[in-house]
Amino acid sequence: MGRAGRTWHTPPHAALTVSVLLRPEVPDDALGWLPLLSGLAVVRVLRARGVPASLKWPNDVVLPAAEELDGFGRWRKVAGILAQVVPDGVVVGVGLNVTQAADELPVPSATSLALAAAPAAATDRTTLLAALLGELTAVVERWCGDDGDADAPGPGGAPSLADEYAAVSATLGTPVRAELAGGACIVEGTAHRLAPDGALVVVRKDGSVRVVAAGDVHHVRRAGRAQG
Repeated sequence: MGRAGRTWHTPPHAALTVSVLLRPEVPDDALGWLPLLSGLAVVRVLRARGVPASLKWPNDVVLPAAEELDGFGRWRKVAGILAQVVPDGVVVGVGLNVTQAADELPVPSATSLALAAAPAAATDRTTLLAALLGELTAVVERWCGDDGDADAPGPGGAPSLADEYAAVSATLGTPVRAELAGGACIVEGTAHRLAPDGALVVVRKDGSVRVVAAGDVHHVRRAGRAQG
């Protein structure tokens, strides 16, 4: 079961689904970064195999598509991530669509690596699992070593984890509509940047700023843009 009680079904041997128990020693107010960084780990794995993956805030892994789709624009979801605090730490669950055909996917906004014509090296689930566990370990260890500060520069002046996330973001700089958790309200504007805790900073048309910590974020077509 996913966020907000959502459920899904996957054909046998068609996806990589894994849950990992992590015990990050970081301040509680930094834990919001964990699902984002888990998404970054998935993107690292896919890009290393020639798959042009990006991130839809906060942690949907998406692939480019030819046509516009309401809420996703020219992107389709290939992987989702859920993080849940438990007594022993945090469980991070990853579901990555690998070989599903179009009629085996639950919604039009989804895709799979096979449908995206990913290289054969990117569709071996055992190899993907080993690579994912390695990247997730590397990202979390670095984050913990920086006391949960995703903005800390990397070794030798390398980009911070926050900068690395921003570089592969499909959301930042685009018009969005955010439906806040619990149905509190809807925020519309441009996804401007990430806050220090990983929340999304949205700038409205009137210049006012709203910080979105949780909710469903939809990509919105730019005014006057031709539909694909």
